[in-house]
Amino acid sequence: MTDLKSPPDTAFLTDEELRQGMELLFYAYRDFTGEPDAILARYGFGRAHHRVIYFVGRNPKITVSDLLVILKITKQSLSRVLSQLVREGFIVQHPGPRDRRQRLLELTPKGVALENTLSESQRRRIEAAYRAAGPDAVEGFRRVMLGIVNPEDRRKIGRR
Repeated sequence: MTDLKSPPDTAFLTDEELRQGMELLFYAYRDFTGEPDAILARYGFGRAHHRVIYFVGRNPKITVSDLLVILKITKQSLSRVLSQLVREGFIVQHPGPRDRRQRLLELTPKGVALENTLSESQRRRIEAAYRAAGPDAVEGFRRVMLGIVNPEDRRKIGRR
């Protein structure tokens, strides 16, 4: 009978296996962001705009402070991107219910449409990979990716 508390066999974790994992992440990220990058370029936007649109869409009425925590960027960097998205009608800012200085962010219908357009190819790519790999691999992938994410951020992911 196998001892359930014994550590898993890690003999497969050779330097080559780890380097292949790193390489796969680089290639996957390049391909995952390729189509959205082309769409963003038509608007004069970059990946920072995409991240803001994505996380505001996933977290309606998110505060600027909370968005800064997720993105781990400076206020100045966020301000530049956010100002452009607000000015061009992709995001609207609402005052907080208790603190009027607090800004709550929400996608406009135009922002929702752009977020859907940007995410469509990414959803298709992930769906195809998940279908090909099967449910056990999907759970394994999720566990690997969570293991790569900083521990303090893990609890924030997928909590809907």
